[in-house]
Amino acid sequence: MFTFLTAEWRKLIMAQYEVPPELLLSHLPYGVELDLFQPTPSASPRCFVSLVGFLFDRVRIFGLSVPLHTSFEEVNLRFYVRRTLPDGTFRRGVVFLSEIVASPAITLIARGLYGEPYTTAPTDHLWARSAENPDHVEITYSWKHHRLWQSLAVRALDRPQPMPPGSLEEFITEHYWGYTRRPDGSTAEYGVEHPRWQLFPILQHRIACDFASLYGPDFASLTGRPPVHLLLAEGSPVRIRWGEVLPLPTHEN
Repeated sequence: MFTFLTAEWRKLIMAQYEVPPELLLSHLPYGVELDLFQPTPSASPRCFVSLVGFLFDRVRIFGLSVPLHTSFEEVNLRFYVRRTLPDGTFRRGVVFLSEIVASPAITLIARGLYGEPYTTAPTDHLWARSAENPDHVEITYSWKHHRLWQSLAVRALDRPQPMPPGSLEEFITEHYWGYTRRPDGSTAEYGVEHPRWQLFPILQHRIACDFASLYGPDFASLTGRPPVHLLLAEGSPVRIRWGEVLPLPTHEN
């Protein structure tokens, strides 16, 4: 696999919402299935979508930086899948329902070359130490939709900690493949490489997101609903490698 993008993903806020699996079936690309969180055999499988905000920094495409497009916010909605390989092992990955950035050029490249569901909208972010407590950090990502600003924000203790093995945090962050449905119905696969992330203990959060307007009526019930889980990850350098195209099966007469 060749590397087509390197960057840093920093200060990732991920808000998890539990949804019925059937809500996502129509969004599944060919060749993958839903990946459900089941920490123990006796636990009930759980299906999640995640609202994610982060800073996409030091971006280089095919080793080259694009002037004025090396640092920008991204807000996305994603869910979790896996692909079974011929030897019976799995590749665990994500499918994006939406990815929002401020740059029309990034949207054009991502949609045109890779088929990713990018759209363009004004975005902003704020990283600051709390005025009340210097041990607290406040991270906010904002984006504008239909003339209204939406936001995803947390206050956290500035003490990064290791990720607990077997945790929901591990499940959410340790998916190292991406899958995208192409116009012809086939599936594009790419690999994402990064070290295991550290997490900040979250103290408070604030989410203002019109899910129905942004993502369609199927997701209307998430508006105003508290997420079942949140995390703030420090992030790291990342490397994205092109994988393969999973062609649709041919039917011979």
